[in-house]
Amino acid sequence: MAPASPRAVDLSGLDPEQLRAATAPRGPVCIIAGAGTGKTRTITHRIAHLVDGGYVNPDGVLAVTFTSRAAAEMRERLAMMGVARVQAKTFHAAARRQLSYFWRSYAGGDLPWALLDSKYRLVSRAARRCGVEPSKTVVKDLVGEIEWAKSSLVVPEEYPARVEPDRRDCPVPPEQFVAVFNAYEQSKTTGEGILLDFDDLLLHMAAAIETNPGIADEFRSRYRSFVVDEYQDVTPLQQRVLEAWVGQRDDLTVVGDANQTIYSFNGATPRFLMDFSTRYPEAVIVRLHRDYRSTPQVVGLANDLIGRATGRIAGSRLSLEGQRAAGPKPTFEEYADPTEEAEQVVARIGQLLKRGVAASEIAVLYRINAQSESIEHALDTAGIGYQVKGGEGFFARAEVRQGMAALKAAAREFEPEEGDVAQAARASLVPVGLTPTEPTGAEERQRWQSLNALAQLVEEITTASPQLTFPTVFGMLQERASAKNPPRVEGVTLASIHAAKGLEWDAVFLVGLTDDMLPIHYATRGPGAQEAIEEERRLLYVGVTRAREHLHLSWPVARQAGGRSSRVRSRFLDDLVPNVAGDASSGAPGRGGSARGRGTGGKGEKLGAPKHACVVCGARLSTPEMRILSRCGEHALDGDQVVVEALRQWRLEQAKALGAPAYTVVTDATIRAIVQRMPTTAEELVQVPGMGPVKIERFGEDILAITRNYA
Repeated sequence: MAPASPRAVDLSGLDPEQLRAATAPRGPVCIIAGAGTGKTRTITHRIAHLVDGGYVNPDGVLAVTFTSRAAAEMRERLAMMGVARVQAKTFHAAARRQLSYFWRSYAGGDLPWALLDSKYRLVSRAARRCGVEPSKTVVKDLVGEIEWAKSSLVVPEEYPARVEPDRRDCPVPPEQFVAVFNAYEQSKTTGEGILLDFDDLLLHMAAAIETNPGIADEFRSRYRSFVVDEYQDVTPLQQRVLEAWVGQRDDLTVVGDANQTIYSFNGATPRFLMDFSTRYPEAVIVRLHRDYRSTPQVVGLANDLIGRATGRIAGSRLSLEGQRAAGPKPTFEEYADPTEEAEQVVARIGQLLKRGVAASEIAVLYRINAQSESIEHALDTAGIGYQVKGGEGFFARAEVRQGMAALKAAAREFEPEEGDVAQAARASLVPVGLTPTEPTGAEERQRWQSLNALAQLVEEITTASPQLTFPTVFGMLQERASAKNPPRVEGVTLASIHAAKGLEWDAVFLVGLTDDMLPIHYATRGPGAQEAIEEERRLLYVGVTRAREHLHLSWPVARQAGGRSSRVRSRFLDDLVPNVAGDASSGAPGRGGSARGRGTGGKGEKLGAPKHACVVCGARLSTPEMRILSRCGEHALDGDQVVVEALRQWRLEQAKALGAPAYTVVTDATIRAIVQRMPTTAEELVQVPGMGPVKIERFGEDILAITRNYA
């Protein structure tokens, strides 16, 4: 990928705390970054500032994070800022590259090694040799326990003593697990060499630096500055590798939020983040508390939820301050059973779609994957498209591979004077099936949607950085493909809350919030239950903070349709659900009870309101303006929301005229940006993110007519 042209780093868009973090001197820096506070923006600006100021060489910076998607996003942002040579990788990808380079010096001789992509086969054989019947589920559980032990630096013989204090759910007696663990480790050495699993990459790389001064000196002369994202999620093994990398130096920046620690079952621990100032007493500590993602109403609920947390981690919590315009209050609803919950949630989704919210900006989140079935069925019945989180196969689809080949050819032949890169990219996709309008037929429609998503991805990149060349843009697409970081196609997202970490949507539905599901039933039992319950609270906090504007929380009181009411709502919602006269109790003060119709303290939007009726109270709407906004005078929205609704109504009309989805006109994010800036001239409008020259030419006058009117 060709690097972007170097240019001075613009820090003017950072808030005071972000600016302090970005410009802190070399040395230990700890950034406590709450949800939606712009942590990636902050750390990329910090890296760019250090490079631009000559404090570090870009080749000497190593930034690590926890997913290929996050690493690819960081590389993209740095490339757009003219800092393309910084290494941004996952821990495992970085260790694999380093170990490949240092292996001969570390291992000596010509002993070859190969990466073991999957432990399943070897663990299955080891289990059988140790007298364990290797069913599919048992083997998967054994693999999970081996991975936890290695990431926690627990050797096989130490495992039995850790089962109870660490709440491990071992599928076989601990002593038998020790035998399986040892047999698995022994099976990786063959006559042809040695097999390394992903944890071994980290173990051997740490050992190489710790035991070989030559390797340590060469590595540390190469990398001098380190950045770790999501530091609350590091495991003891990853911390060992980091300490080997850094050595006695202190040029280290870490970013994290202990109150978003939700992966302790995999060995993650926030203690390294919380103890950072103890290890580095001279460290600069910066707290990012301004939330740019969510409305004050969503932020307020998140603060109330995490404000009730207990324990050491809770002591580091941030009180977020919402920076966006006001939005609707979060709604709460109790349903008879999961079927009714799914049907009513889908009905609300249908309302949002009619109001112009893109399907890809809506998510339904749940605690466990098995909860998705009723939602999927209800969406199918309603004819609403959806995708279950795990769309990593996007770039592997046949039509997308053909589209990438077409883009590659177009990038090779494109001349800058020929015009807009995004337009040229879209034109190159026409021969492989990207027609001007969406076709009929399931297979053809799916093909078109994939190609259109690819074209929109190009538009997203070029809108953010118009100066990029076509080959550079295509290189970024290849980065995303290799990182399995697809764009979201037009469909409602279904995901577990764990899978939703790091993502965000305009509208989020948190479903199934009962006291045996969140907290999950097994978290409430045995030693260490209180700590496990607090992690479940943090999980709900993560779910709440995925929402930008619309947030709906619900729970069923029966386990299945027609069943008895045996469930109560999650204890984490105590004192958060608005009190309503006649609210029933389920045996605990303030618990359970019907929330039906009380969505926002008695003023929630009415489902199924008739045409030309107020969505809040159902009153008949008597004026055209009221009908556009779907609200009577008593329930009129504030000024900003009025402009939002006017722009959405205009967008809907444009989309119908073009025969295209509403989001292709302008996205909800762009509408919010327009309302925040309220431009009255074309020069001001072009500064709004998402409003490139093409959209200005097509829609600029219409948008300005609306903003001028309300300005």
